[in-house]
Amino acid sequence: MTHARKRVLLLLPCLAAAILLLFSGPLVADSGGDKSRPATARPQDTSQYVGSDACMACHEDVFKKWETTPHYKTTLDTRGGPAKQGCEACHGAGAEHVAGGGDKTKITLFKELRTRQVTEKCQSCHQYGVEHSNFNRTAHSNNDVSCISCHSVHKAREAQFLLVKAQPELCYSCHLDKKAEFNKPFRHRVNEGLVKCTECHNQHGGFLTAQLRATNAQDTTCFKCHVEKAGPFVFEHAPVKTEGCVACHTPHGSTNPRLLKRSQINLLCLECHTLSSDIASPPPAGPAHNQTQKYQACTLCHVTVHGSNHSAVFFK
Repeated sequence: MTHARKRVLLLLPCLAAAILLLFSGPLVADSGGDKSRPATARPQDTSQYVGSDACMACHEDVFKKWETTPHYKTTLDTRGGPAKQGCEACHGAGAEHVAGGGDKTKITLFKELRTRQVTEKCQSCHQYGVEHSNFNRTAHSNNDVSCISCHSVHKAREAQFLLVKAQPELCYSCHLDKKAEFNKPFRHRVNEGLVKCTECHNQHGGFLTAQLRATNAQDTTCFKCHVEKAGPFVFEHAPVKTEGCVACHTPHGSTNPRLLKRSQINLLCLECHTLSSDIASPPPAGPAHNQTQKYQACTLCHVTVHGSNHSAVFFK
């Protein structure tokens, strides 16, 4: 027997032990549930859990509504054990509640919890997805808005996401100033249902200003719809890259066409393209001609103001 073969035979027991150690943990079957939840079950006293059927015996009207919601799927997901299944996944172990003849002090009632406690309860399952993981940093969370302020857990009043009412009325219940903006003559068609608030904003939080779903500096949010403005262009208009679309446009609504901030286009352009009064410094690029009636609309000549591939001054 060669020396190399002897070394292989000596290593075989170590290799077998390593493989045994790797696969010695409990195997968890895929029940087809929420794959964002952790599969490892925590130790628990299963005798304290009575199951959803016991809840239905007293709360049949609530149960009938609840079993039509996505939360009912938790009754089929055995990965987390009884503590993650059915009614008791949210309301806690029900054995003492049942033994006490429905004693409300022995069960978790969400209407008696603080906002932070409600959020912690919901986040115990929903914190693992990208959509919900940053809720604690949101303006909603910081202003005492909990999950059940917007979502109806037991009854699906809306076809999607268990919302208590449809957008935009749900958002308008707090954001009254935005409701006024969307009632202006020129606006994004949110009231008509063609655009939703949550298409631009992540109501569950993120790292960007105004809880936008994409970076505002590069206007990725706007470019999802206004693709023709995205570029890249050979000749870029500086405000598009430095301040973004909001340098000239108001995002929700305006009394001016094209959601412009100013009623006259030349006044908007002259906020940047005006001669400096400081003699010590060279003046920036100003208008090449006067601003009489004939030339008031700068975009009569400078048509491609968002960017151009052939004209440095944005001619057609």
